[in-house]
Amino acid sequence: MRQLRQRRLLTALLAAVLMMLGLQTTTAGAQPAPEAAAEQVLTWTAGDDITKYASAPTTAVAGQATIVFENSVATGNTMGMPHTLTFVTSDPEFNSDVELNILANPNDDQGGRHTAEVTLTPGRYFYHCTIPGHGQMQGILTVTEGGGEDTTAPETSAAVNGTQNSQGQYVGSASVAITATDTGGSGVDKIEYAIGDDGAWQPYTAPVVVDQVGDHTVRYRATDKAGNTAAEKSVSFTVVAPPTDDTTPPDTSATVSGDKDAEGNYLDMATVTVTASDTGSGVNTIEYAVDSGAWQPYTAPVMVHQVGTHTVHYRATDKAGNTAAEKSVEFTVVSPPAQDTTPPVTGVSVDGTRNSDGAYVGNAKVTVSAADEGGSGVDRIEYSLDGGPYLAYTAAVTVDRTGSHTVAYRASDKAGNTSESRTASFTVVAGGGVPAPNCPEYDERLTVIVGTVDTGVPNRVTNNRCRINELIEDEKEWTSHALFLKHVRTVLDKLRDEGVVDRREVKAIQKAARQSGIGEPGQTQGYRTIFDGTAESLAKWEQVGGGSFALNADGSITSGTTKDGLGMLWYPQRKYGDFSLKLQWRDDAPGTGNANSGVFVRFPWIHDHPEEPRPEWAAIKFGHEIQVFDSPSGDMYKTGSIYGFDRVGLAGAGVTQKGTWNDYEIRVVGQHYSVYRNGVLINEFDNIGGQVFEPPRSDDPGTDGRRFASGYVGLQVHSTSDVVSFRDVRIKEL
Repeated sequence: MRQLRQRRLLTALLAAVLMMLGLQTTTAGAQPAPEAAAEQVLTWTAGDDITKYASAPTTAVAGQATIVFENSVATGNTMGMPHTLTFVTSDPEFNSDVELNILANPNDDQGGRHTAEVTLTPGRYFYHCTIPGHGQMQGILTVTEGGGEDTTAPETSAAVNGTQNSQGQYVGSASVAITATDTGGSGVDKIEYAIGDDGAWQPYTAPVVVDQVGDHTVRYRATDKAGNTAAEKSVSFTVVAPPTDDTTPPDTSATVSGDKDAEGNYLDMATVTVTASDTGSGVNTIEYAVDSGAWQPYTAPVMVHQVGTHTVHYRATDKAGNTAAEKSVEFTVVSPPAQDTTPPVTGVSVDGTRNSDGAYVGNAKVTVSAADEGGSGVDRIEYSLDGGPYLAYTAAVTVDRTGSHTVAYRASDKAGNTSESRTASFTVVAGGGVPAPNCPEYDERLTVIVGTVDTGVPNRVTNNRCRINELIEDEKEWTSHALFLKHVRTVLDKLRDEGVVDRREVKAIQKAARQSGIGEPGQTQGYRTIFDGTAESLAKWEQVGGGSFALNADGSITSGTTKDGLGMLWYPQRKYGDFSLKLQWRDDAPGTGNANSGVFVRFPWIHDHPEEPRPEWAAIKFGHEIQVFDSPSGDMYKTGSIYGFDRVGLAGAGVTQKGTWNDYEIRVVGQHYSVYRNGVLINEFDNIGGQVFEPPRSDDPGTDGRRFASGYVGLQVHSTSDVVSFRDVRIKEL
């Protein structure tokens, strides 16, 4: 009952907001209007599907009508999903005289069935659902005059214009103007024309100019908005060249293009492109013939697929009747070699000293091999350690951290075939009873990075089994830059004495420490920047699913400007447990719309995940999305909400003006989530057992699958209309 009251309250609030915006102007009153109140009743129904209405009318008669929109349990809505029926009034292609925006929900005070009285005029109305993500729910309603359905095709005519000689021939060119009128009531939708008996139909937008010398026929037809097409008509005429003393034929040439083998033969197909020019009367026609075939008009490059040696002949004639001498090009087409469709075969071996339990003492050495039997050859081998990102395999991988490990490996050949990922699991124990290393930080990046400065020095394991990055402690709260530099110098002196680093590497790390600014006044303390506005920083992220992010000159990234779709930009370099994630975001949605995005946290490795084709849902269903959405209408989850679980309204989240940067901090400790916007705590959420999606989802994986103690972070791209920008992404492990 509590959830039902909440849904009804939320629906009422959403309807009130829509009405304040002038969108919901014709929703139902307290009681449904009787269907006999108007001359006709037009009924739309909706259910669980967000891709189409369950039913919708396609035609209607001009005049009074009762609109019925039902989104109820009876029409198939079992999830409490809200939908709208909205008539578009901003598209000049459609009628704009009916303002209709009905919000219906099975749990509202009408039980999901609403009515409205409208007056329809002849033409077409475009309708759709305005709730984000439901954009495929749309259609067209065609309205005809009150006398009944329009079954009369348009009337068409054509006139030929131009300068004529005494024989009625058109000198130089002829212009064909086509007109169409519709008396059936729905109006002319389109006019089409075609040149010649075999010409393709084309949209008519302006008079058709024909300047080729010879006899011509232009065919034409028209279709009204009710779908009636007029019978084809045509006009015929002759074009002759203006008087001229041109006696010089055109100049002609031809080129052959396509993929070649080592002998110069064309693989699978050759394309012949013919050109002609004439400085006198102008080129009238170009012709070609393949081998001993007949001459044909040349209108586009000629593609020859048949295997064998071929000759393409060509010539051209100008408008004065001068024909160029025949020329030709010769070439050979061969079948392409058999395509390699077989991925490489991979193998792995794990070597090292093992104890009586089979565990490797001290370290394990993993060697991966690959061979390609498809013929193209092995291109690359990759490996992933303990669910981390796939890295290029160039030499045996030594694993010396104590604990259980899994190495995944795969290989790709030069034809693009990639083998299935395989794994090898093993356990490493400390030798001689040595305990696990007590390292200040946990950092397994490949190179030593101080702050945001990459030294290029391998982040190798030192004699105390901690890695160099971990000993640098650049995430620690340093009170002064001088103190941090002194610490780095002490660490490097010890490592050089032990032979872990050489003189050149010491200088590179010290230089990076000076450039990092760690400990200086105003320096962000304890946070590691994972996107700093550079292309190098962005390259460490990966786009999955649909959409894209574009890097801007000011160091920000913007979603949905180069590619539409729903997807995610994620940071596969490392997982985070308890953390504080800080970033800035800005609503850059076009027009009056609002950005729709989010920040994903604590989700599992995407690749090879069951939800990989829809990675954004893997992040939502197995991690959490912290919403970015300031729109007063649409989705019920506003900025600061934990999407699908914990809602925040606009009053609680606060709204800044579009185009203004917002500071966002997401703090996660254990299963407690805190969300700060511009320094203000706007939401707290505890991920406890028994919570499910609200409203419920049939593909909910269950509570246990989402309660990860660590995972990856990412940014959502929603679509080209939900544009948002991000910058300055930083994270600190707590």
